[in-house]
Amino acid sequence: MDPTLKIVIVDENPIRAAILEDGLQEAGFTQVVRIAEMTNLLSRIYALDPEVILIDLENPSRDVLEQMFQVSRVVKRPIAMFVDSSDSASIQASVDAGVSAYIVDGLKKERMKHILDLCISRFNAFSRIQGELEKTKTQLEERKVIDRAKGILMKAKNLTEEQAYALMRKTAMNENKKIAEIAQSIVMASDLLK
Repeated sequence: MDPTLKIVIVDENPIRAAILEDGLQEAGFTQVVRIAEMTNLLSRIYALDPEVILIDLENPSRDVLEQMFQVSRVVKRPIAMFVDSSDSASIQASVDAGVSAYIVDGLKKERMKHILDLCISRFNAFSRIQGELEKTKTQLEERKVIDRAKGILMKAKNLTEEQAYALMRKTAMNENKKIAEIAQSIVMASDLLK
């Protein structure tokens, strides 16, 4: 783990924050910044641009979880949340808000490195899955557009499906574009001519 990792601790309680800071320093992390107030949390975190965010709360409220959701959406960083007590609804809300590690009654400085490792690993795994999902969604949308464009060409030029696809492929190669771009142009042109 990189000791120059920039870590932000969000905690209004200086005693709890000190435990986190001590644990991180003992684990060799040197770039640790503490945010002591929850007001304008998103803009503060965005300005600091940390690699990891650690949040220590006694009992996370809905407002705090909403701020976490905003932070995770905009900043897209691993987030570990430390809480004193919890229930299944709070855990689910935290996970939905983008928290990578939810630690109940686990504020011990000697655990910090392991918790940080877990948080980053879970965040990276989730990010890969999200990336794959977005790629699959894009491919599916492209496939739909290509199929629609094939149908338009088949009807307009009296072509078979294979001929329509071959025509789009040849045009894409000639224009140095993706087949999906050519298909989108065909669909748009068809919609304009209706």
